[in-house]
Amino acid sequence: MPEGDTVFRTALRLDEALAGGAVTRFDLRVPAFATADLTGATIRGCASRGKHLLMRIGDQTLHSHLRMDGAWLVYRPGQRWRHPDFKVRAIVGTSDREVVGIDIADVELIPTSTEEQLLAHLGPDPLSDDWDLAEAARRLGADIRSIHVALLDQRNVAGFGNEYAAELLFLRGILPTTPTPDVDVRALLDLGARTIRANRLRSNRTFTGVDRPGQSTWVYGRANRPCRRCGTLIRRGAQGADPTRERVTFWCPNCQR
Repeated sequence: MPEGDTVFRTALRLDEALAGGAVTRFDLRVPAFATADLTGATIRGCASRGKHLLMRIGDQTLHSHLRMDGAWLVYRPGQRWRHPDFKVRAIVGTSDREVVGIDIADVELIPTSTEEQLLAHLGPDPLSDDWDLAEAARRLGADIRSIHVALLDQRNVAGFGNEYAAELLFLRGILPTTPTPDVDVRALLDLGARTIRANRLRSNRTFTGVDRPGQSTWVYGRANRPCRRCGTLIRRGAQGADPTRERVTFWCPNCQR
């Protein structure tokens, strides 16, 4: 699933393409909103909150969540799409650009005035201007589950996914199964905020400082390969009591204890 920095860049790209333009094409291919038409309304801007995308059009907000396979692509009007038509869930166009949402699981149109109500469950977002480290630490610190599971809960902090959780825990030397109350959550979140901010404008995310293929992570995706620090083989496992919501993680059994 795309993590907060990926969604941030997507929102930035959509904002650059659409903000200030008048809608010339509006097509939502989901049953609940198939008849909605915002043609003529001005696109006020696009933003992200955690893993959620918000496209503000007139007094309405087109809310979407990419989930595992979703993406927004930008085209010029009339340009041939690089994907089959049956994957399209949303189209928003102006005289200059056309953005197409493909394989997006969640698409809905809501009054902009209700955005905060929709997203009220989310914890602080380290990429937002109002990032509140103290509140995020309070929420995370109150969670009694393993730190890997707690860090992925968007109600504690919004934006981190499996890759960030695995890499941040490695960098802090924390075993993923460690109970959250035993972790210095403020230090972990401070590192997380600095890392995701450093990555938010990079097309290739990196935790090692190297963005070449295969060299950008310490442990994530590196099961049974030697740790870059100590040479111990990286392990892979699942976290979470509910088997339908297990989260895969990676760790070094020597560097993380």
